[in-house]
Amino acid sequence: MSIHTLEPTAIWSHFAAINAIPRASKKEEAIIAYMLSFGESLGLDTERDEIGNVLIRKPATAGYESKSRLVLQAHLDMVHQKNADKDFDFATQGIQMGVDGDWVRADGTTLGADNGLGVAAIMGVLASKDIAHPAIEALFTIDEETGMTGAKSLKPNWLTGQYLLNLDTEEDDEITIGCAGGVDVTATGALSVESNDEYNALVHISVNGLQGGHSGMDINKGLGNANKLLMRVLDAVISEADVRLYAVDGGGLRNAIPREASATVACRAADAAAIQDHVKSLDQIIAKEYAHTEPNLKISSAGEEAQGKLTVLTRDTQQKFVAACNAAHHGVFRMSPVFPDLVETSNNVARIVLKDGKYTILCLTRSAIQSSKDYLAMILRSTFELIDAEVAFSGEYPGWEPEPDGELVRLTADTYKRLFQEDPQVCAGHGGLECGLIGEVYPDLKMVSIGPTIHGAHSPDERASISSTAKFWKFLLELLKNTP
Repeated sequence: MSIHTLEPTAIWSHFAAINAIPRASKKEEAIIAYMLSFGESLGLDTERDEIGNVLIRKPATAGYESKSRLVLQAHLDMVHQKNADKDFDFATQGIQMGVDGDWVRADGTTLGADNGLGVAAIMGVLASKDIAHPAIEALFTIDEETGMTGAKSLKPNWLTGQYLLNLDTEEDDEITIGCAGGVDVTATGALSVESNDEYNALVHISVNGLQGGHSGMDINKGLGNANKLLMRVLDAVISEADVRLYAVDGGGLRNAIPREASATVACRAADAAAIQDHVKSLDQIIAKEYAHTEPNLKISSAGEEAQGKLTVLTRDTQQKFVAACNAAHHGVFRMSPVFPDLVETSNNVARIVLKDGKYTILCLTRSAIQSSKDYLAMILRSTFELIDAEVAFSGEYPGWEPEPDGELVRLTADTYKRLFQEDPQVCAGHGGLECGLIGEVYPDLKMVSIGPTIHGAHSPDERASISSTAKFWKFLLELLKNTP
């Protein structure tokens, strides 16, 4: 079945079009140009700001001129993640999509439904000639996934709407009315190394097969973090064998739970087989722990002969480095005491790289409470400073404070119940939405977030429900008709 034949075609046809265009965070020029051309081709007022956000204005349809102006908002960029064995160039290739029952998936890569389906839905509204709606301001932001610089750079007075629908929620029965803020924590440094020719073999240790996922929305699901599992294995290997840590390469983007990680240790050739046996036994132990959440987890090793003298960490520094990485908090730090089942504060140990004694560790700390976010970031700083790391905080963005009794919240919830004969889940989310930043520039703008069901965002397992997308479209069109 072709994507183009799916209903509603108003969404899927536009989704297919934008998924043919590379649109990595901070590399959105092609999709920006496409959106500008799209708006202009419809004869609509279309402009971009200095950083690359696109705004397309569409007048109200007949009979809706007196309604409040409505902002529809989604972000243009997508997370680029692929399986290690997938030969794919995000910079030049469009996403390869297919239909699997009720799901649309990509072939070994992220799908881009986050937030491509939101973008496509807005495009469907803009291109329509028979959808009733008030005056629309369609705001397409850039770089949501790696810093929210588009939302951070919004200028005052560009938007004139009274209400905003963000289309970046990933469960179709949820109405999101608040979210966590975040801060990037980066630790860098150099460790003591030595040149050693006693170690004439290398053992490569790999963690593979994890699901990965969104480091906010999936952080409480008990998923494995490849970086943390690798460091656990390294601690055991270092404790039992005479090895020296040579290199580490684990994880990727800050907002994705790491799926894969690898390390190389130097050893004597006579010890290599025993080290590999130890790794095999650890694989069995850890795989049993994660049998329900990570059934495809595999911790493996392979040996080879070392070529020449190796530059490796000293015994003391490797132990301290691995200890610091193991001590760095990953996962839920505190659950919300206000909203049941909502994560309040968490951290994702997203990336660990070590080469020639120099290392970089990337984390993303999230919280709905500023002071709690600051506290966990301080804990991470203190942890990494134990190995004399330089620790920097950057890319901070605010949370979005819920207004559960707000007019737009009530309208959205009532509309959902009337359409689908059930109550929606009105909730705050642990993922980062741009509403908090938009609200700083436009404090009087009333906002909610909705969207279709998307599972596995930020991982190659990302998939979008076809039936849910139809439900979301029906909901969106009804909201357009009922805007105050």
